[in-house]
Amino acid sequence: MPKGSDKLVYWSLILLAGFGLLMIASASMGIAVGNTSYLAFILAKQIVFLGGGYIAMVWLANHFTVDFLKSSLFPTWALGVAVSLLACLVFPKVNGARAWLRVPISRFDISIQPSEFAKIMVALIVAAYCGDVKKTFPKGEEIWKRPVIFILGYVFIVLVLQSDLGSAAVMLMIAWVCFYIPAHPQMRRFQKVLFWVMTFGIVIAVVILTPYGEGIIQYLPLKDYQIKRFLSAVNPFADQYNTGFQLISGLVSFATGGWRGLGFGNSVRKYTSFPAANTDFILAIVIEELGMIGFALIFIPYLIIVVQMFRYALKINSEKAKIILVGVAIYLIVHCLFNIGGVTGLIPLTGVPLLMISSGGSSAMSFMCAIGIAEAVISQYRRGEIQ
Repeated sequence: MPKGSDKLVYWSLILLAGFGLLMIASASMGIAVGNTSYLAFILAKQIVFLGGGYIAMVWLANHFTVDFLKSSLFPTWALGVAVSLLACLVFPKVNGARAWLRVPISRFDISIQPSEFAKIMVALIVAAYCGDVKKTFPKGEEIWKRPVIFILGYVFIVLVLQSDLGSAAVMLMIAWVCFYIPAHPQMRRFQKVLFWVMTFGIVIAVVILTPYGEGIIQYLPLKDYQIKRFLSAVNPFADQYNTGFQLISGLVSFATGGWRGLGFGNSVRKYTSFPAANTDFILAIVIEELGMIGFALIFIPYLIIVVQMFRYALKINSEKAKIILVGVAIYLIVHCLFNIGGVTGLIPLTGVPLLMISSGGSSAMSFMCAIGIAEAVISQYRRGEIQ
C-alpha cells in the first residue's frame, strides 16, 4: 500500500477477507455433501477473486488520482460499465435475474456481476461531474444532468432489463447521498427535489411493509418472485414451506446460535435444504456457529472502515475526494443494512450480499477496488497532494 494509506482500513479489510473465507468454507459444507469437488471449487474461486481483488486494490491505491476524474478517459470507462451491464442480457437468468457474465469451467461456471462494479462507478460519476465545479452553467445545462443520465441509465439496465432490484436500490442510495455533498449553488434546487422524492419513497416503503400493505404489493410493477419476497417479509409464516421457508430457516439459525453459537463448523441448518446458506444468508450460519461474537467479528471491521471514511471526508476540502470517500462508506452501509434487514425479515430479500463474507467473487473484488480508490485518496491527502 502507498505511503500515507490508512492501516486501520487495510487490516480491517484483511480480517474480513480471512474471516469470510473461513465462513464460506463452513457454510458450503452442507451444499457439498456427497460432492467434495463443489467445496473445492467454491473455495478456489473465492481465493482467486480475493487474490485478484487484492492486486487491484493495491494497484488502485498506488495509481488512482482524483485528477483522473477530470480526464477525457473517464467517460469512456463509465460507458464501458454500461456496455458490460448490457452484455449480461445474452446469458440465461439465474434466480430470476440476468445480472452475470458467465464463463463455463468444466462442470461449473465462473460468473462476474458487472453491477457490483457499477456501484463504485456511481460515486465516481457524481464526483467527476459535480465535485469542485467553479463555473456557472447556462439555464438548461444544469450541473446535475449528465451524472443523472449516466446513473439512471445504469439503474434502468439493472432494474428493468436485468431484473436486479437489490443492485439498483444500492446504486440509487449511493447516488442520493453523494449528490448532497457538492455545494455548487445550481445543485441546491436539485438537492431539495431529491429530499422530497426520498421522503415520499420511504413513507411508501414503510406502508408497504406493514400488514396493511399486503394488498398494495400485488399491484407493484415487479416480477412475481420479487412480489413474493415482499409478501414474505410482511408475513413469512403465510407460506412457511415455500416463499417463507428461507427467511424462517434464517431466523431459526439466529435463535439457535444465541450469544456464543454452536461452535465453528457445527451449524445444523446448513445440512438442511436451507437456500443461499453460503451467499445471501451466510450471516445466519455465522451467528448459528459463532453467536454474537461472530457478528462482532464482522461488525467491528465494518464500523472501523465506515468511521475512517467519514473521518477523512470531514477533513478534506476537495469535494471530489469527499464524494469518493462517502460513496465507499455508503456502499458498505447500504449493503450491510439490506443484507441484515433481509435475513431478519425487516425488509424484503434483495439478493444483496454481505460484503467480503458472502460467497461471491464480484462483490468482494468490487469492494476491494473501492477500498483501493479510497486509500489512494487518503494517501494523497496525507501527502498534501489534495487539500
